[in-house]
Amino acid sequence: RHMAIGVGSRLGPYEVTALLGAGGMGKVWRAHHRALKRDDALKVLPDAFASDADRLARFRREAQVLASLNHPNIAHVYGLEQADGVQALVMELVEGPTLADRIGHGPIHVEELLPIAKQLADALEAAHEQGIIHRDLKPANIKLRPDGAVKVLDFGLANALEPASGPLDATQLPTLTSPAMT
Repeated sequence: RHMAIGVGSRLGPYEVTALLGAGGMGKVWRAHHRALKRDDALKVLPDAFASDADRLARFRREAQVLASLNHPNIAHVYGLEQADGVQALVMELVEGPTLADRIGHGPIHVEELLPIAKQLADALEAAHEQGIIHRDLKPANIKLRPDGAVKVLDFGLANALEPASGPLDATQLPTLTSPAMT
């Protein structure tokens, strides 16, 4: 039986403080790192996923690749936390609405859109230069910080959560490309 996560729960050095969102890929919580005195985002994997050894191994390899991305327009992956059967990806907490939220408020004028598009392109270019593809780019995975910075979230996570088919090799990691794949 896995530990239930909720407000007030502890996971490693974190105390869970709020639910930020939920979807097919699990729940995302705001959590406070006690030693660092910093709030981060914890993406807690669904139980069915966390108990599947093949999918979990694939997810861990994905997390290692994603943690190597270092760009101002890509939300940083800090690491993995696990305790009492709970698996969580630790990510930079990005404040502000998503691009989907912004689109819901009406048309975006070109003066507002161009800086968003440029930062988005910069993030994707940096990832592509490292052979990493997003695979689930959509307005809900793009955050607009109050200071105007754009942050792309969830690189490769959707594909990492799909069931693996057979033995895994590096060419099967969904966020990686190789010359043979292009």
